[in-house]
Amino acid sequence: MSESTETINELLQSIGVDTAYRTASLSLLEQGESRYLRDLKLNFTSTLTSEHLSTKECALLGLSVAVNNNNLPLTNFYTKYATEQGATDEDIAEATACASLLASNNIFYRFRHFTQKEKYSQIPARIRMQIMMKPITGKEFFELMSLTISAVNGCEMCVNAHEDSLIKLGTTEERIFDAVRIASLVTAAGKIIF
Repeated sequence: MSESTETINELLQSIGVDTAYRTASLSLLEQGESRYLRDLKLNFTSTLTSEHLSTKECALLGLSVAVNNNNLPLTNFYTKYATEQGATDEDIAEATACASLLASNNIFYRFRHFTQKEKYSQIPARIRMQIMMKPITGKEFFELMSLTISAVNGCEMCVNAHEDSLIKLGTTEERIFDAVRIASLVTAAGKIIF
């Protein structure tokens, strides 16, 4: 067994996917004996813990990003991991809901930002966002999930708004940075395993 195949098998086992599983992307890395496979495995593992986030928070952030990215293997993994870290069904549902809500908000507010027309800022959004008022996971953490999804979806206006809210809530920049780092690495893993 080649070193690449061994690394892939370790990664797939850690995610709970059969070691025979291959996407076209994963096969290309394996055939090319890519050194990136080791980075991919280590980067993915680093999404599970943080100096600035609890393991439950890491899991819920990973889940929200996996749902946002329509990634079934990673959604399944982070759901299981979140449960193992003490997340309730309500916590898991909220991380899922956050991905869906922010997908709509990111499109809508990115449109307003891109067009820069005052008229569009005067028309009511008519997007229901009650979940943001009293989130089960807490206002600060819901804002953190919202920021990470907005970063993944590339909405500058939403990223700035959520980052500002987090700073006003007393969140450290290190905590914010680590959450976005995790989101970026979950997204990277999802380009290979999907």
